[in-house]
Amino acid sequence: MISTQTVLLAALAVSGAVYLLLWYRLSRDPTRAALRPADDHGPPTGHSLWIGAVTNFFDTLGIGSFAPTTSFFRIFRVVPDERIPGTMNVGHTPPTMLEAFLFIAGVMVAPMTLAVLIAASVVGAWLGAGVVASWPRRNIQIGMGVALIIAAFIFAARNLGLYGAMGDDVSGAIGLTGGTLLVAALGNFVLGALMTLGIGMYAPLLILLTFLGMNPRSVFPIMMGSAAFLMVVAGIRFLRAGAYRQRPALGLTIAGLPAVWIAARIVKEMDLVKLRWLVAAVVLYTAVTMLRAAWRERRDPPAGASREAS
Repeated sequence: MISTQTVLLAALAVSGAVYLLLWYRLSRDPTRAALRPADDHGPPTGHSLWIGAVTNFFDTLGIGSFAPTTSFFRIFRVVPDERIPGTMNVGHTPPTMLEAFLFIAGVMVAPMTLAVLIAASVVGAWLGAGVVASWPRRNIQIGMGVALIIAAFIFAARNLGLYGAMGDDVSGAIGLTGGTLLVAALGNFVLGALMTLGIGMYAPLLILLTFLGMNPRSVFPIMMGSAAFLMVVAGIRFLRAGAYRQRPALGLTIAGLPAVWIAARIVKEMDLVKLRWLVAAVVLYTAVTMLRAAWRERRDPPAGASREAS
């Protein structure tokens, strides 16, 4: 009988091949090429390459790539603001798919938990987009930022044995069942929907599944798989619309792929104590960036919703 992991890996491989073929064909279309600016032809720049390497390396550690990529693009004026969402989606999709492939193939996780939670995130992004689009993004950022700070400190206290020390039963769990699986599925459904507002899912999902009893290492295939299946759809949308910059997107992909491979080895070989502290650091970092983003939007509201939809 074919395993769940095999089906997911096959789906990733086919999706990745289709995505890269479509990108190649559209980039070679002379009509589309003529519409690109003169400075958007040729190989990626050094800026694009190191941005791709750094952001995808830390994305594989669970930090996420969109927020730092946006910052780097703006600081170094690599991409105009209106093309940042499309460029990130197009360029980060192949490395994210590689992340999912490496973690699904190389990290132990219960097949039912993996399949249910990935499906929940995809359904959440599909059905929840229309609902969350009307929610105040800044309020969500503030609420999640505060909640993640509290969660990070509780998680650190548990690491230190100050509050509900983490025992072997927690550290060894590679899946969820019954009510905990249902809670996790509902949580990932909401996180998938929130991605349409540009709210990253890595840190909230890490903390949710760890508190529900999963080994932090086993959470990574679920995070990466959820993101990969969502991003390939978004990436194709931006490719067809031509709403991206080619050279920076290529830089994110070309440098991002080896960076993902290196970082994945670190996560898979890291001992559990260090991995728990990495989770706490990632969650705290994400909380601070969410609150900073909410503060910036209070002073300088975004020009439109399209940027946030990525």
